[in-house]
Amino acid sequence: MNSQLILLVEDRPDDVELTIRAFGKSNVANEIVVAWDGEEALDYLFATGSHSGRDPSLMPALVLLDLKLPKVDGLDVLRRMRHDERTRRLPVVVLTSSNEEIDVITSYDLGANSFVRKPVDFVQFIEAARQLGLYWLVLNEPPKFP
Repeated sequence: MNSQLILLVEDRPDDVELTIRAFGKSNVANEIVVAWDGEEALDYLFATGSHSGRDPSLMPALVLLDLKLPKVDGLDVLRRMRHDERTRRLPVVVLTSSNEEIDVITSYDLGANSFVRKPVDFVQFIEAARQLGLYWLVLNEPPKFP
């Protein structure tokens, strides 16, 4: 596992910029790799397609996963992650604007570690990013990967 890396799976450029700015203002200095759709996220995680040259043994410390994605939606990404030994235990935080209760239930049923609704207000978003970074990247004790 690469303790420095966050995989942000988000298709909206404004949300990517907002997330990166929020982490920066929260002093989360980890490298952020952006996957712009679910297919790219899977390619990154499994070192296939456009990421076939990537070392597959270097996994992110955290995956921030939007649900409404082109090509492969976030729930399918999560489903595929949890069905593969290499990614089964990676911490996944669903970070979405969805207000659908079924999305919360399904995310947890598929093995999400957390479900966070994106705050609309920038100050609240910064605070959410700070807390996510503090918990998942500092306080949380992840399992060791082979």
